[in-house]
Amino acid sequence: MHSFVRSLFIMSLATVSAFSQKGSPFIGRWDFNLPGPGLLKSNWVGVVEKNGSLEVSFQPTGGHVEVMKDAKIVGNHLSFTASAATDKAPAMTWDLDAMDGKLTGVQKRGDKVVQLIGTKAPDLKRAAPKAWSTPEALFNSKDLAGWEPLGDPKNSKWTVKDGLLFNQDHGANLVSTKKFSDFKLHFEVFCPEKANSGFYLRGRYEVQLEVGEEGNAPANRLMGAVYGRLTPEKEAPKKGEYDVFDITLVGRTVTVVRNGVTTISAKEIEGITGGALDANEGEPGPFYIQGDHTGGLKFRNITVSVPK
Repeated sequence: MHSFVRSLFIMSLATVSAFSQKGSPFIGRWDFNLPGPGLLKSNWVGVVEKNGSLEVSFQPTGGHVEVMKDAKIVGNHLSFTASAATDKAPAMTWDLDAMDGKLTGVQKRGDKVVQLIGTKAPDLKRAAPKAWSTPEALFNSKDLAGWEPLGDPKNSKWTVKDGLLFNQDHGANLVSTKKFSDFKLHFEVFCPEKANSGFYLRGRYEVQLEVGEEGNAPANRLMGAVYGRLTPEKEAPKKGEYDVFDITLVGRTVTVVRNGVTTISAKEIEGITGGALDANEGEPGPFYIQGDHTGGLKFRNITVSVPK
């Protein structure tokens, strides 16, 4: 084939490939609620077009979002390895088909098969309210009114001590009984060395609370980050024993002010983080605080404002 004609042919194929990828029914963000008993079984899949190819990201029930290196899309079928094999368990794979605006398929690990249904995640593009309500206390400094442990109450290590919400040891997570959509949240937290916890917004997006626990982890998994999603833009040194957080969430847009410094400024949260209570991103949700990693954290002055 003449070199000029061959070049045109290759360019034509590339154009067709890019066009077909841009029209793929997989492009977008997808929320999954896995069936069956138990808590914390929410997943997320994101598919974007980059330079004529499709990049697939996966948020498992725990941990952080990752790009799936082995993802394959052929027509209306997507497959990838969600979790690699270990010496204790076989690989976990996902196989999905795009049909009627949903992704349906199966999760397989050995002989265990789970049915999957993914729905398009909502855009949640909302304007900031013109005014906010007077801050309401979510913690009364006397008891656990307004909060309850997730799972077995006997496993809870949460108590009130000296007017502080105190997680004595590794145990149950703590969730608010009230649910919220858009809000301004304020809380102050003491994190001892090797602390590892998180404060979840709508029960789906974790603001990481940790001190020296994760070693050389990327910055989007350290103190004040939206875990695995958004990295703090600035340092925010404490002015005392407590870290002070002011967090505004409107739709998917979050602003985090830590110790008076804006560390995340009006950034979009693409999807749920590990540990999400559910993947119903368009619905109001509670706050919840992790207690299942380490103990020793103390909270005070937890308040919330909502749009007027």
